Amino acid sequence: MAPATQKKRKPAITLTRSDHERLSGLADSISTRNPAVADQLASELDRARVVDDRRISADVVRMGSRLRFTTDAGEDRTVTLVFPGDANIAEGKISVLTPIGAALIGLSAGQSIDWTSLDGRTHRLTVESVELPVPAEAEARPA
Repeated sequence: MAPATQKKRKPAITLTRSDHERLSGLADSISTRNPAVADQLASELDRARVVDDRRISADVVRMGSRLRFTTDAGEDRTVTLVFPGDANIAEGKISVLTPIGAALIGLSAGQSIDWTSLDGRTHRLTVESVELPVPAEAEARPA
């Protein structure tokens, strides 16, 4: 397989049933306001393996997860993945409706993915570690 083709292949992802349902509703609700973001999130949801909430591995990024990732540009960041109403970049809370947030959902520690930033550049990130979701973050309603 050619390197360019390999770069485009996305890693397998896993979502809990409740995250999948809430995120599907969120993608639907923003589809007219922001079709590009809705399409990106819907694309991730479509390719996800959906499992019962109690059967997901502890190292999978889900809503409310605190995780550490590195990038091909040498960045090393720790963030929490949240719904848009809870996003606060100063507190490290990244919305699932950002390009990087949509790229992170469902990845496991050790997996890498290419994502396109708002400026159109492609970056590669690798999930280094994942902590279990903080209950308040995981249960927050999508806004």
